[in-house]
Amino acid sequence: MPATSNPRLMRSVVAVILGAFVGIVLSVGTDLLLRAGGILPAPGQAASNPVLLLATVYRTVYGILGSYITARFAPFSPMAHAMVLGLMGLVANILGTVTTWNKGPAFGPHWYPITLIVLALPTAWAGAQIRIAQMRKAAASL
Repeated sequence: MPATSNPRLMRSVVAVILGAFVGIVLSVGTDLLLRAGGILPAPGQAASNPVLLLATVYRTVYGILGSYITARFAPFSPMAHAMVLGLMGLVANILGTVTTWNKGPAFGPHWYPITLIVLALPTAWAGAQIRIAQMRKAAASL
């Protein structure tokens, strides 16, 4: 059976893409706003540790939100869907780290990409846990 004729599979794919889209758009949008406000440096210039810590915090929050959205729209198994998104983030962060390692100060200190790698799966888990808690609460109130 072709993938396009399986509505559950399509809903699964859409749920993961939607969560990724939300996380990416919010991260890039916040980067642009902070750059316009003079908080983030221009592209190609090194960011300070406090600025990278700020970026880590908002990217983590957006990762949790994106994973929650994926879990919310998953047709079944919200945790599994969120973890697929987390694995995608993990792979993207590893690839980004490998390709930029020791490429100069514009890519920041090594703690930053390593932190993004370490946080990829826990943020996905947290987003799914929020959705699962909502589902349990709704089920308990029936």
